[in-house]
Amino acid sequence: MKAVGFSRFGGAEVLEIVDLPDPRPGPGEVRIAVRAAGVNPSDWKKRQGLMDDELPQTLGYEAAGIVDELGEGVADVAVGDRVFGLSSQGAAQAELAVLSHYAPIPPSLDFATAAALPAAVETATRALDQLSVGPDTRLLVNGASGSVGGAAVQLAVARGARVIGTASPSNHDYLRSLGADPVAYGEGLTDRVRALAPDGVDLALDVAGRGVLPELIALTGGADHVVTLADFGGAREHGVRFSSGDAGRAVHAISEIGALIESGRFTPPDTRTFPLAEVAEAQRVGEHGGIRGKLVLLVS
Repeated sequence: MKAVGFSRFGGAEVLEIVDLPDPRPGPGEVRIAVRAAGVNPSDWKKRQGLMDDELPQTLGYEAAGIVDELGEGVADVAVGDRVFGLSSQGAAQAELAVLSHYAPIPPSLDFATAAALPAAVETATRALDQLSVGPDTRLLVNGASGSVGGAAVQLAVARGARVIGTASPSNHDYLRSLGADPVAYGEGLTDRVRALAPDGVDLALDVAGRGVLPELIALTGGADHVVTLADFGGAREHGVRFSSGDAGRAVHAISEIGALIESGRFTPPDTRTFPLAEVAEAQRVGEHGGIRGKLVLLVS
């Protein structure tokens, strides 16, 4: 099969379309003919040698497509079904991929939109679970307009929380459409949040970094009320929990998101698509930043 890979670290130019053996699903897994695969910041971090030092490597942890082979014990889907999900093999940007966690694609979604969901909704759900966000929680989301931040806002609202989200002013209307009260990030953040919530907030989720953990701790009343997805060094310095999948993933989010989408309580992000062969350009666009939606590779 054709797949995205690289055999040396460097810029986007090191990416290649390589030939790999067809993968086989293990117990409880399914193999799909991939129609779309998500692109994430971890892709260029891996390519730059910032995550794994082994070579060669493949890319891709989320995909959507059509089931073409079932692993032992799989009875909840059939060959020919449309599914989306997460791949533990890290090779989902390919013609074929094995999904370790999967669910039927919601009827209203195409493959590209479905492929944009798994990583974002799992990451957001994991962080909200770690914070124990529930009804009447006052939650601040720092970096609320990206794919993970937007998912966190909507999932928190669905749980009955009141959400304040930071974003650039150009994204404030977007945050309002998701159900959040928007504030601008940057100097004076604490005062702007207190203007909306005079008693502060109960919890804070940092999706964007930018060195705001001290402000989030002050607003929530303690480091144990804050989770960050973006500031590993700051988390160690300030005693904040850094959320990663190493302690367990919230894979239940994959099977739960469909009902929220079909009921109108969750709007998937906009997607910008590229053919699989243009993966280098997709990564360049992602690294440049400023993308509110999700980058997705299409596999024909």
